[in-house]
Amino acid sequence: MNNGNGPDLRTALLLLVGGIATYVALLHPAVGVALLVGVGVADLLHLLLK
Repeated sequence: MNNGNGPDLRTALLLLVGGIATYVALLHPAVGVALLVGVGVADLLHLLLK
């Protein structure tokens, strides 16, 4: 629960995972493209199932 004292656990986890994914994408561009496609497909499914 966030009572206004800063980011909650979900936000911190998203920032951590996003940072790791960005670092991996910079080191291995092919993995970065795969991550981008995966995120795009997951986002599209999320929007369609809403």
